[in-house]
Amino acid sequence: MKKQAMLLTGLILAAMSTPVLAQGGFIRGEVGRAHVSADVTGFESDDDSDSTYSIRGGYYFNNNFAVEGFYSRFYDKSIEIDDGEEVIDASGKLTGMGLGIVGKTDFGNDQTGFFVSGRVGIMRGKIEVSATDLGSESDTSTKPYFGVGAGYDFSKNFGLSLNLDQSKGSGEDLSITARTLTLALEARF
Repeated sequence: MKKQAMLLTGLILAAMSTPVLAQGGFIRGEVGRAHVSADVTGFESDDDSDSTYSIRGGYYFNNNFAVEGFYSRFYDKSIEIDDGEEVIDASGKLTGMGLGIVGKTDFGNDQTGFFVSGRVGIMRGKIEVSATDLGSESDTSTKPYFGVGAGYDFSKNFGLSLNLDQSKGSGEDLSITARTLTLALEARF
């Protein structure tokens, strides 16, 4: 009798904890616009916008909590600078890889319907710049990132969201802030 009671208690605890322990993986693709601001010591601040994308993936431990890893490309542009004497081809690229946590609250039944989300974590940002006759330089930094989102889950396995994120980076005499607005498609398995 004692063994059966222990077995029954174990089965009840396992059944109650299953939704909390495992929900499954996800992958999310995001596309949108990034507004990048750069402050360089001794120079005026400048900003520019570019298209952006991010590939994210992770694991939902329950309906409200996940971990994520990602790669994002915030900025990638080339320009010609004519100083009157010569034309200089210059380019700049800003990317990042990070790890973080995601919180999500559903307003519908059965993990469908409208939701809001938030995320926070650490990102390793990289800036690369190059110019003809001047060479190229790159620098990396590790900074926090954060974001919020709102969307709609069409099923337990598929959702669409609009996200606003902020990431920072820095280098020698340089501080960069990237604010992104993206549309995301998420598949859960």
